[in-house]
Amino acid sequence: MKLKRKTKFWLVISAILALILGLLVTWTVHKVKDWRWHHAGPIENHPVRIYDVDFRREFNDLNEAQLAVAQAIGVPPVKDRDEAERMKKRLVEIKENDLYSLGGLSHSIPFLIPSAADLLDRIGRNFQDSLVSKGLNPNKLVVSSVLRTQEDVRKLRQENLNAAEVSTHSYGTTFDLAYWRYVKVPELRGRAYADVPPEYLRATLSQVLRDLHNEGACYVKYEKQQSCFHITVRK
Repeated sequence: MKLKRKTKFWLVISAILALILGLLVTWTVHKVKDWRWHHAGPIENHPVRIYDVDFRREFNDLNEAQLAVAQAIGVPPVKDRDEAERMKKRLVEIKENDLYSLGGLSHSIPFLIPSAADLLDRIGRNFQDSLVSKGLNPNKLVVSSVLRTQEDVRKLRQENLNAAEVSTHSYGTTFDLAYWRYVKVPELRGRAYADVPPEYLRATLSQVLRDLHNEGACYVKYEKQQSCFHITVRK
């Protein structure tokens, strides 16, 4: 009887030691993998299928067409931010997220009609998916202009006499995306991403916009002086 008890005792001890040894081996392997990951250098790009769209030909929608849609589906021009914030049923506030950053907005406020906000999110998601498919590291878009209040338009025209008095930006249907500026996602699990050449990012964004433009989701105007794509939702 005593022999059986001793045998059971040592079997239990052996099982506990085996479990501890197994956990120790697993922890060691994990730590070695983690060390190798952190010391492997920057996560490189592996670019494939990258080409620019012909901006002047593809993104040349007339302002008159964009303005007609904006006036039909957008909100009336708003006086200032306070009035925009009171229009909760017709305007939504956009905020920085994993898809895009707000780039200053010195002459506009971050409000759009719901369908335009949905379009912006869709562009952001498609852009991220396209970066992955093209072997490029993640970057966020930069929104450079959104809803311009009457107060914004007045200040803008004081600084720039060529600024339009009537703009699609006044109706909450339109936003601008910078094509040379992006916000780099810095790292993945403590390991830095390598930079993506800005021309690759611009080419990827242009392909995303062309697809949405061709399906009738938006109007797009290539604005060389402002280095942005001027985008108006169509529905």
